[in-house]
Amino acid sequence: MAGITPIVMPKWGLSMKEGTVTAWLVDEGTTIHVGMPILEVETDKIANAVEAPDPGLLRRKLADVGDLLPVKALLGVMAGDDVSDADIDAYVAAYVTPAADDDEDDAAPAYQFVDVKGIRTRYARKGAAEGTPVLFIHGFGGDLDNWLFNIDAVGEKAPVLAFDLPGHGQSAIHLPGASLAALADFVADFMDAVGVQRAHLVGHSMGAAIAAKLALMDAQRVASLTFIGAAGLGSEINADYTSGFATAPSRRELKPLLEMLFADASLVNRQMVDDVLKYKRLDGVTELLTELGGALFGAGRQSEQPARELGSSPAALVLWGREDRIVPAAHAANAPPGAKVEVFDGVGHMAQMERASDVNRLILAHIGG
Repeated sequence: MAGITPIVMPKWGLSMKEGTVTAWLVDEGTTIHVGMPILEVETDKIANAVEAPDPGLLRRKLADVGDLLPVKALLGVMAGDDVSDADIDAYVAAYVTPAADDDEDDAAPAYQFVDVKGIRTRYARKGAAEGTPVLFIHGFGGDLDNWLFNIDAVGEKAPVLAFDLPGHGQSAIHLPGASLAALADFVADFMDAVGVQRAHLVGHSMGAAIAAKLALMDAQRVASLTFIGAAGLGSEINADYTSGFATAPSRRELKPLLEMLFADASLVNRQMVDDVLKYKRLDGVTELLTELGGALFGAGRQSEQPARELGSSPAALVLWGREDRIVPAAHAANAPPGAKVEVFDGVGHMAQMERASDVNRLILAHIGG
């Protein structure tokens, strides 16, 4: 209906089917601008705010706090003063939540696996069929779900790939080597295995250092670089986090470490801790993370800083949270020549989650420019 904009349950990540409304952050009658947090939702992965994709006037709240609703369920309605209450009533009455299998992407398997030089690797492929792909590379101890707020948004404009590094997520617990060069080689091999010759690389933390190393080793494979809370731009790194994460044996030790990743510790919900702990308890993970963390970040010093060796090509975008407690935001001052740098206030190490709409907007502008 003309003049009415729905607010719906978002789809965060490939496996999300439903979410619970935990709080409304605005009142009816509030003028909404793009990117404004409207309400908070908790999923089985994380709690976060739903940000407005469109401007408008909030005319109706439909979801109550505590409601568990499917993806694309109607949560609220925005409309101008010229839209009558009767028109809103009619819109709400006629709204039908799309079934998950109405979307071909939702009907397809969320994750795929490929053999990369003998290492079984989990990955996801989404988005447009044409164009240079965007390849997301997660950080130490992470997995492709670290990009759950970014894959769909960036995928609306470009092909998107995200994968689990060796020994992470659901990829095989085996390292191709504990150096950035070995991991960069693995990324190139993964690209070959999925038929990608060249990509825009988006790296978070350790993933940024891997992306920078690949750009130094084989620049023809890298269309552009985006670094988020990057390793590889300075020497300091929080050893309490890297060594503690590798060895934390229980919820009690792990939860405060995960809270260090965010400016807002409440984003770390019980399910997130349980999921990470389940991964940590797989045979060989503790030893693998200890080896990798010791090689790259031993004694709180980064063994390599490849991003500082880059020139102005490929073009770089550097994003950071000012409250980052893992890699100091001051390292942003060491960005490659000509890089666009953005430091977000009130954001920690996981800017791609804590400031997703801004990060997605900046990535799309960067790869399009």
